Formats: sequence, structure tokens, C-alpha cells
Amino acid sequence: MNDLDMRSILKCVRCGTCRSVCPVFDVIGWESSSSRGRMLVAHGISQGLEVDESVFNSINTCTTCGLCEQMCPSGASPVEVIENLRHQLVLKGKMTAAQKLLRSEALEKGNPLGEIRERMAWLGDSEKDVRDKADYVFFAGCLASYRYPELTKRTFDILKNFGVTVMQEEVCCGSPLLRTGSDPSELVSKNLEQIKKIGAHTIITGCAGCFTTLKNDYPEDMNVIHVTEFLAEHLDEMELKKLDLKVTYHDPCHLGRCNGVFDAPRQIIESICTLEEMASNRELSRCCGAGGGVLKGYPELATELSKKRLEEVPDNVDYLVSACPLCCTNLKRGNPKIEVIDVIDLLEMAMK
Repeated sequence: MNDLDMRSILKCVRCGTCRSVCPVFDVIGWESSSSRGRMLVAHGISQGLEVDESVFNSINTCTTCGLCEQMCPSGASPVEVIENLRHQLVLKGKMTAAQKLLRSEALEKGNPLGEIRERMAWLGDSEKDVRDKADYVFFAGCLASYRYPELTKRTFDILKNFGVTVMQEEVCCGSPLLRTGSDPSELVSKNLEQIKKIGAHTIITGCAGCFTTLKNDYPEDMNVIHVTEFLAEHLDEMELKKLDLKVTYHDPCHLGRCNGVFDAPRQIIESICTLEEMASNRELSRCCGAGGGVLKGYPELATELSKKRLEEVPDNVDYLVSACPLCCTNLKRGNPKIEVIDVIDLLEMAMK
């Protein structure tokens, strides 16, 4: 436990504010599943507490959504403490089977999904439009490349009109490893080498996990923006028609609360149709339940968290829109009454 983490732990005054907002505590109900409880567990580990299954269940069920940090009156940083604690335990060889599998798949296959298919197959006939040199690179990400290939191709087909290219040998950004305690430097180096070769000054991504990792864990001289930020600046250059639809929007934690991107997705949505906000939104948006390795390690919990988030969908909306493939994936797992789509899906409807 480093000094910064220990100071953060000692900042916690055990007030319980985090318990009132933690989505995991809301579902599990045990003290150890709240940020306050996890801080106590972290302190216990620093004092020699044995790391058994119950300890793993405490520290690994955190989605790293950051809502506790947003609300903490003492300025503690539970997410940073948890991520650093996971890393320290992994360095000592202490990790769950899910953590081991995620790490091995990402490092050996370039993605945490265990896919061995050609990653860039989603390009299809757009492969001819890939430039060797460009100022902008679209970083598709693992989930988008393998689970949403059609959406990813449509995204690139829009972006290529503005001089954007892709990396032909893209690998995982490293976010899943960082969130679960492993070292992503091998993956980071592969991506940086390609970015440098292309000569790009800006990376564009449509995944919240990729966004926060590229923005905060890659070199500081690299400009990283979300695809909604890029497209919001080019709305005047796209012929969009108004749609007679009412939608609601789910703020991805690692895009919104953790990095402050709230307006761009809403600007795109409101240029197309009517937006009705969810009960909790922007900085206070409730987590979809998939982040921090929870979907991989605790899929049943992730589903319950999704169901809780879906309770906030307003009545009489046509779509639930988000701006992250992981959020869309888990929200769909919660069996929503309406269709879950990406902002790009909505944009494409208005372009037809």
C-alpha cells in the first residue's frame, strides 16, 4: 500500500455517503460491498489481512464507476485505491480465475474476449479507404470490433469522410488489464508504435473504457477524443433529418463522470430527436454494472446492476441510447422493455 493510497484510506471518515450511492451495495447489501467497506478491507490487507475468497469478492465487485468519489465529502479516492490494490495483489500472484483468464486472453490474443478471428474483418469493403498516414486514427476497441462489427464499420464509414484512418494491427487498449490489476504495457507499446507510424495527432474512440485508458494512461502528449465529441463538431457538415422519436440517454461512467464528456452525445441526440433524461444522469448517472471487470468475473451481479439502471428509463421513449459498447451490452442483458442502441445507430437513422 503506497502512501497516497494510505492517505486516501485515512481520509474516509466512515460517514456512509458512498453506501447511499454505490450500485453494488444496493444489490448485495453487505458492508464489504460498499466503498466504505472496501476501504476498511484495503486497510486490513495493508496490516496483514489474509486474502481469501471473501476479500476478493469485496475488492473485485467494484465496477470502478466513481460515483462514490463524486459524492465523497472527505475527498477520498476509493477507485484509485481499489485499482492499485488489485495491482499489488496481482504482482504477488494473488488473483481470481477470471482475472487470470482475462489477462492471458488479452496478452496472447490481443483481446480479452478470447477471439482468434481477424480483428479488422469489420472493415469489409472499407479496407480500401484505410490511409497509411493521417492526422486522426479511429481506435475501434475489442468489443466493438468483435461484437458490433456492423456498427463499427458504419462509424468508420462516417469518420473516413473527415480524413480518419485506422490501425491495421490494433490490439486491446489495455483497459481491462488496468481495471483488474495487470500490466498492459505490452499492448500499449504495440498501439503506440502504430500511432507513431501513421503520424496521427488525435485518437478517436467510441468506447468509454478505451477512451479513459487512452486519455489517462497513454502518453500525455496524445490527444484523445470520443467519437461523439468529434462528430458533434461536424454536425453542420452532415445532412441530418429530424426524427419523430423520443429517446433517453445513459451516461457511461468512464466517459461522463470520470472524464466530463456529457454535452457532445446530447448535442448529437438533440439535433436529431427529443431527449428525455433518465432519473440519474450526467455526474450522478447510475452505472450500467459491467465495468471494472465485474461483467467478466461476476456476470450475475452485472445483470442485476443492469436491471437497477433500467428501472430509471422514462416511460414512452423509443430507444435507450448510450455511447459505449460495454454499456450497451450489459444494458441489453438486463432485458430492457425498449431497444438499446448506440449514438451512432441514431445518427445513421437521421442520415438515411
